[in-house]
Amino acid sequence: MSYEIVLQALWLILPAYIANAGALLSGRGTPIDFGRNWKDGKRLLGDGKTWRGLATGAVIGMAGGFALSIIAFYAHDSDFAFLGLSNFGRFPLMIFIVGSLCFGALLGDIVESFFKRRRGKRRGEDWVPFDQLDFIIGALVCSFLISSLLQVTGITSTNWFLDTFTLWHVLVLLVITPFFHVFANFVHRKTNHR
Repeated sequence: MSYEIVLQALWLILPAYIANAGALLSGRGTPIDFGRNWKDGKRLLGDGKTWRGLATGAVIGMAGGFALSIIAFYAHDSDFAFLGLSNFGRFPLMIFIVGSLCFGALLGDIVESFFKRRRGKRRGEDWVPFDQLDFIIGALVCSFLISSLLQVTGITSTNWFLDTFTLWHVLVLLVITPFFHVFANFVHRKTNHR
């Protein structure tokens, strides 16, 4: 495996990383579950999953993804073309692709929170490996589904996800992401406890 594969994998998932981190920037707000409990008496999701966080994460992630698409477009005709960086299908397809990566990441985190509450885990309590991989799996599944839908409806002739992601890209993301996540949490906790 080459460094290009690692760089491509990180490039492809960067909108999801940005969306996931961006959701933390908005602070408090109305919880997505509106404070409701599940039939087990525990919160559906908890106070950490808010509508403001969902919107903020999606907007910041999509803005980052659009910027990456522009960079990749110009890199294609430059000395960096050998890296093979994706432009997320170029405009207007990139709206759907980048959107699916961002919303998929946030939805993956929301689904994981539902199951985390069922297991009796508190907000902020580690649940390895699910806390580290939820948003990646959400982004991959959602972008695959949207890419497939675009192909089946005839909007595109090929499936962007299958044309872009290789098994190596997915494996790199599943191995590297937990380390990034643990490091980011460490930094976040250190900076918030000063």
